[in-house]
Amino acid sequence: MFLGVDGGGTKTAFCLVDRSGQMVARAQAASSYYFSHGIGLVERVLKEGVDAVCAAAELPPADIEYAFFGLPGYGEAAHDLPTLNATPRAVLGHDRYACDNDMVCGWAGSLGAVDGINVISGTGSMTYGERSGRGVRVGGWSEMFGDEGSAHWIAVRGLNAFSRMSDGRLPEGPLAEVLRRHLDLASGLDVIDVVHNRWQGDRGRIAALSRSVTEAAALGDEVCAAILAEAGRELALLVEVTRERLEFGPDEAVPVSYSGGTFGAAMVLEAFTTALKSGFAGYDLRRPLYEPVVGAALYAAKLAGTPLDRPALDALRTAFGSPASGEDDR
Repeated sequence: MFLGVDGGGTKTAFCLVDRSGQMVARAQAASSYYFSHGIGLVERVLKEGVDAVCAAAELPPADIEYAFFGLPGYGEAAHDLPTLNATPRAVLGHDRYACDNDMVCGWAGSLGAVDGINVISGTGSMTYGERSGRGVRVGGWSEMFGDEGSAHWIAVRGLNAFSRMSDGRLPEGPLAEVLRRHLDLASGLDVIDVVHNRWQGDRGRIAALSRSVTEAAALGDEVCAAILAEAGRELALLVEVTRERLEFGPDEAVPVSYSGGTFGAAMVLEAFTTALKSGFAGYDLRRPLYEPVVGAALYAAKLAGTPLDRPALDALRTAFGSPASGEDDR
């Protein structure tokens, strides 16, 4: 039995997969992104999720052969690594696990853990790729000065457009009414109270406003459509730089896939696809094979030295189909 854990900025997903490719149990807990709430959050969230998924499977953590924990923020604060690496031991009661950044879950799930590049765009954004055993990460520099093309990035630009529309610095488009209705605003300035006072700048709640930008774009808001198109181009740039750093040859095919809720916006995926096609000719864009939490379980099996065989992988894919792009929120 292999445990996969995919942390994110909005939620943390857990699943147990057996050697035959059967999804034995699933569970979900709160975000394990600890930078805003302290590192103790990670153990609380992992314990809640592991207890829940084990209860659903009716087995103790001791029966888990190996586990992989993809944690948001892992590797971004070197002094936190000893604590993060030790935390699952307290939850599982054994040492049969490994930890890394949640970007690995997206790559392992989308591409089935083969050489290539996966781009994540959920609450935040980044790419992770592997070639001949070497991994490279690009992006993921936080919502304050990075995460280009992410849901948070889109939402902030949407809020900026809303403020400009409210002032008259931009002609009012559908976004203005969409946000007034969604946030129940008596006046435009009330958005400051909502985001800074009531939400306390919560990154997940802000990122969720990207859906309002998408809704407004579908209603014909040209400013919002431009934001989504720019997001797609930024995500393509992450892939391009990752390819260069992995040193794929000029005649080498480069498998590329994607994960994260932002790709649920057709305009983002279209702009991303167009930008890829206009660049390097060897990109092989693929729909995600499995959702990131399943990728985490597959990676756990690989790290244990017993990767799932082809019949098991096919059974897992047949049972659950290709994942919705919104299954990973980074």
